[in-house]
Amino acid sequence: MPRFFIDAPLHAGALLDLPDTVVRHAQVLRLKTGDALTLFNGTGGEFPAVLATLEKRHATAQLGEHDTREAETPYRVTLAQGIAGGDKMDWLIEKAIELGVTDIQPLATERSVIRLDAERAAKRVAHWQALAQAACEQCGRNRVPRILPIRPITTWLHDPETETNYGWRVLLSPRADSDFDSLPREVPPQPGVLLFGPEGGLAPQEESLAREAGFTAIRLGERVLRTETAGMAVLAALAARWGGW
Repeated sequence: MPRFFIDAPLHAGALLDLPDTVVRHAQVLRLKTGDALTLFNGTGGEFPAVLATLEKRHATAQLGEHDTREAETPYRVTLAQGIAGGDKMDWLIEKAIELGVTDIQPLATERSVIRLDAERAAKRVAHWQALAQAACEQCGRNRVPRILPIRPITTWLHDPETETNYGWRVLLSPRADSDFDSLPREVPPQPGVLLFGPEGGLAPQEESLAREAGFTAIRLGERVLRTETAGMAVLAALAARWGGW
């Protein structure tokens, strides 16, 4: 059943004018009047709906009763990712959301290929947020993870909120002495954060700063994984360990 994110309040029984982006998507999917939909706005739960009208530039949906169904993991984890080049960051965001991350913190690091001024950074974050919404439409999540503003890694690590916001903090590094099995077997009660570097990893001084900020460094084995592989491997492993599937 097609699922659409609606950036507006939703109410049971309402006849809703659908946004232009949803109208275009419905046309691409060749939906017809009377077809069933699911609508959600990211605040929790979803609404079954029926496509009441569909014209070239306008469509409406009749909402049913609110369904409290959720597809969240029993733990909260932020992915702090050194900005990857090309379309890798788009892929990372999409797959990380499918694997249950709560938020994504893009970080500008020494080895980040992409350098963005303030205007381009804001546009890139808006693009990533739209990807997050589309990923939730596809995978069945009703709470859309936030794409946080891009920050320099040193500023983010020195921010006291990085410590107070995350009860557990993990850094992935091929130079680490500990491995994945060193992580807790039970679901931590506090939110956590996973820190990954871009292509080439974090610079040694950035890893040192992370350790000083209370991050536990782990490695995944003898093979060095690409940045777009490493985060997904850890997120999948956490889901298997802590019941996130």
